[in-house]
Amino acid sequence: MNGRPRLVTGEDAVVVAGQLGRPPHPMTSVPARCPYGFPAVVEDLPYDDRGRPFPTLYYCTCPTLVAAVSRVESDGGVARWTARVASEPELARSAAEAAADSAIRRADLARAHELRMVDDGDSLSTGVGGVVDLLTVKCLHAHVAHALARPGYELGEAILAEVAGPWCRDRRCAALLSADAGAVEGSGVPAHPPAPGDGAGSRGGEPA
Repeated sequence: MNGRPRLVTGEDAVVVAGQLGRPPHPMTSVPARCPYGFPAVVEDLPYDDRGRPFPTLYYCTCPTLVAAVSRVESDGGVARWTARVASEPELARSAAEAAADSAIRRADLARAHELRMVDDGDSLSTGVGGVVDLLTVKCLHAHVAHALARPGYELGEAILAEVAGPWCRDRRCAALLSADAGAVEGSGVPAHPPAPGDGAGSRGGEPA
């Protein structure tokens, strides 16, 4: 009998696949949900089934949230927050603490799930979003996801405070659980178009 912890399955897995429009990276939990109860942030395994590193521990899946954070990024948010982390010791300390927290959690997941690691675990010590330099803000989505998954993360919560309209108004992800939702999983079809005011935008980095 396999003693490894269970991964996310069932309706949550169906919704996340629909949100992304493709099969997601193996997920260990759903640490944050939108106001309607659907997955907003997932926790990912640190390596895939081939042993390749996946540097993002907490990943935003809600399309409306992703679009809202992307608007902050497109307005120069990455450079602005990198500058603030470099100049404000409390934010730098927050980023370092989050990186340490992530490293511990990712190492625990690698052991618990008996993951193969082609890099011998080197990537487990990277910061939020996989950065090597902890004073570099690579992806605002990763910091927002960390803040939602781990309340009290100062830097991520400060970034989240800049995000306007993070949630939809129409429970649109409910449609992903309809009778024909299975056709969405892994199909590449967007889960839903943005509603007026939601914005578009894209996100760099690895798939969840």
